[in-house]
Amino acid sequence: MASIKSGLRIQGDENLQSMLVGTVMRKIKSRTWKKQRYFKLQDDFMTIWYKSKKAGNAHSTYDSAAYTRLLCPVSVSDVEVVREGHQSEVLLSIADEFPANRCFTVVFRGRRGNLDLVAESAEEAESWIKGIRKLIENLENMGEREKLDQWIRDWFKKADKNNDGRMNFKEVRDLLRMMNVDMNEHHAHRLFTMADKSQTGALEGDEFVLFYKMLTQREDILKIFQEYSSDGQKLSQSDLEDFLRVEQLEGGDIQHRVQELIDRYEPSDTAKLLKAMTFDGFLMYLGSAEGSIFSPRCRDIFQDMSQPLCHYFISSSHNTYLMEDQLRGQSSVEGYIRALNRGCRCVEVDCWDGANGEPIVYHGHTFTSKILFKDVVNAVEKYAFKVSEYPVILSMENHCSIDQQRVMAQHLKHILGDKLLKGMLDGRPPVRLPSPEELKGKILLKAKKIGGLEDSFNGTGEDPLTGEVSEEDEVAEIDEDNLHRESIRRRVKRSKQHLSKELSDCVVYCRSVAFRSFKHARLHYRFYEVASFTESKARKHLRENVALNFQTAGEGMDLNDGLFSQNGRCGYVLKPSFMRDSDRRFDPDLPQRRHDYQPVVLTIQVISGQQLPKVNIKEDSIVDPLVRVEIHGVAMDQAKQETRYIENNGFNPLWNDTLRFTIHTPELALVRFVVEDYDKTSKNDFVGQFTVPLSCMQQGYRHIHLLSRDGTKISPSSLFVHVRITDLE
Repeated sequence: MASIKSGLRIQGDENLQSMLVGTVMRKIKSRTWKKQRYFKLQDDFMTIWYKSKKAGNAHSTYDSAAYTRLLCPVSVSDVEVVREGHQSEVLLSIADEFPANRCFTVVFRGRRGNLDLVAESAEEAESWIKGIRKLIENLENMGEREKLDQWIRDWFKKADKNNDGRMNFKEVRDLLRMMNVDMNEHHAHRLFTMADKSQTGALEGDEFVLFYKMLTQREDILKIFQEYSSDGQKLSQSDLEDFLRVEQLEGGDIQHRVQELIDRYEPSDTAKLLKAMTFDGFLMYLGSAEGSIFSPRCRDIFQDMSQPLCHYFISSSHNTYLMEDQLRGQSSVEGYIRALNRGCRCVEVDCWDGANGEPIVYHGHTFTSKILFKDVVNAVEKYAFKVSEYPVILSMENHCSIDQQRVMAQHLKHILGDKLLKGMLDGRPPVRLPSPEELKGKILLKAKKIGGLEDSFNGTGEDPLTGEVSEEDEVAEIDEDNLHRESIRRRVKRSKQHLSKELSDCVVYCRSVAFRSFKHARLHYRFYEVASFTESKARKHLRENVALNFQTAGEGMDLNDGLFSQNGRCGYVLKPSFMRDSDRRFDPDLPQRRHDYQPVVLTIQVISGQQLPKVNIKEDSIVDPLVRVEIHGVAMDQAKQETRYIENNGFNPLWNDTLRFTIHTPELALVRFVVEDYDKTSKNDFVGQFTVPLSCMQQGYRHIHLLSRDGTKISPSSLFVHVRITDLE
């Protein structure tokens, strides 16, 4: 097996060498929970283990088997980022006790909680911060082959129960179970014997790689390769041109494209000289980002960003401050950090009067915890433009007194500084909203406002210190009869709200107004007015959701992530032209009335699956996978179809089932692939999913790299499909 050490070039890396030795640091959970733990990077350079100092002398040599049982592993692949200093609520709470240069936070992907640490010295903290960042960078730069090698090594370690670097046949059988393979003992022993070239009765190193290759032979791809190969051994330049043109529907300079793929994915220098691609190179290409179902052209910003804000779908979060449920959950600035780091561009802030004159944020009239408004603003200031430079909207529900509204205005101006949009861009009366391009790096406040933008230019009346606006206050009430479902019933209370001029002046292009009807809006709307809906109201008016709880995994979040995975994940997606033209009326219930109506037929052949994860913790349980393809869009397009299930094979199931869909509004369609573990007696278990806009799907033979329930990659789990999109005749 190729060594990961060579890829890391660690020989001169002092930080990684220091991490291999290990060190004692404090793990912090709260002001009162601060315990010493021994942290050590493992020899695979992919895992950090830590253990209680009580379990033994921190600097002694451990029995490796006992060491494994006592330690808690941290996989580098699960780490999203390392934050230095007091950049978490927990570390902020102990800032008076430990200086920032000794503190850092390990942030994990998905919904796993952060790991807050305090090193014994600033030098040790810096060493671990730099070291972990180097490990993350190395992982991100790994090629598909290196990732697969690492995956093989991980399985080898799991199967090698006695840690002797060798794998006997009993360990092989256990490995097959862990890998979701149900194989009879005779066939398993035959593969084992074929791989045991040294005839020692155990596999090690290259023998295990050989065993793995025999186990994972991709007959489905080999069949395609041989169909296009002139000699059955390689794809010549002409062969590969035919494959790209006929199957992948690639146009343009095909000769240049072929050479590009050979240079990028072909491992054999001999084949490169012949301008040919071997089967290994073909596998590498189809397993790469270019062989993915998601088009590389959609990965970067490719849409026109100079149109008015209202011409875009904007990634928006509801109750951003909540980490869990909406009744009793924890409120945290971490909710804002995670949402912004996922590309969210509109976050919600529910503001209420707090103690000592400081406004607080929480879900009013519930049992959720409370956080300071100024801490939220600080988090937004730090993280607003980490992943996207396009504008962030603070959607504010203001329930504060005049005095605390003034405090809010002071915090916004002082903390956000020039990032806060305080006036119109050109100083002239605007006739439309500015564009995301014009608002780059700006934070906009969406809230109630005294008067309209026109009043700033008309000079109507004196500037009062306060004003009144009509209020539509959504007051959350706990439905006692449905507490077990944690449901919330909302009632509308109409009243007059007193508004401070200081806070009102912070609102420029996003003035919050009550929504009455679409007819009323068409007659009386102003371009800078924004109406927010509860989900039930939105369904009633639009038959679709508007904003999401980023903390809640599931279908809704999958669709949101799928929609905003395009355009560089910048949080803005340009609406189709028929939704931007005010002179045209688009009826989602009757899409065939569009003058440019062109339905399409989507044909998906679900061919195979690879290395699907186990979902049942029972040792002898093997996945019975099926694939469901769902179309989400206008009412006429909503559809789902399933393949048959494959019994006892989550490792390399083969379906070859074809599914067909007619899509009437392809511009709005999202395609969701869901893998489930079939269960005839109860609800199927979720295995993985991937959601992609139809407009971003590549045609031909493609891999779909699956995501977990919380949206993180479950490498190397994938589906292999063939896609065709044709006009409906």
